[in-house]
Amino acid sequence: MKKYLLPSLKLTAIFIILCAVIYPLFIAAVAKFAPGSGKGETISVNGKVVGYANIGQKFTEDKYFWSRPSAAAYNAAGSSGSNKGPTNPDYLKDVQSKIDTFLVHNPTVKKSEIPSELVTYSGSGLDPDISAQGAYVQVARIAKARNVSEEKIKELVAQQIQKPLLGLFGPEKINVLKLNIELDKLK
Repeated sequence: MKKYLLPSLKLTAIFIILCAVIYPLFIAAVAKFAPGSGKGETISVNGKVVGYANIGQKFTEDKYFWSRPSAAAYNAAGSSGSNKGPTNPDYLKDVQSKIDTFLVHNPTVKKSEIPSELVTYSGSGLDPDISAQGAYVQVARIAKARNVSEEKIKELVAQQIQKPLLGLFGPEKINVLKLNIELDKLK
């Protein structure tokens, strides 16, 4: 028994040190070189932090672009999806409710024109981005609420589109917080 017990204890100690000490320290050191030094990339306006670049926020006023809905109430400490399948009756009622709300606030939009990301939860519940289509479909509402031409808002949306990584990986996207900050700068 001693023949197997001592090597097992040695291997356990080695892997505890490797996995619980060395690896986390290595990851923390690498994170120091990332934007925000591993604490998250904050976005500031006039010296005041207004949010994080990679965590979605809730916008409900008609004068702002709306984010993707969050099953976690945009709480990074408890990120989660809804965990309901596409045939779940509660899920379908929730999606229909979001569609109805969107149509009330965007009367010029047809139900078929609403991108799915504006009425369904993301996997993490923290998605900070929407598609260009998700932004363009909201332009008429925002132009009316702000008394600004739709063309001016469309130009702003076009300027905020982030292209796929290396032109290949992922879709085009728009960070909603950054877009709304630029929207507030319009005169």
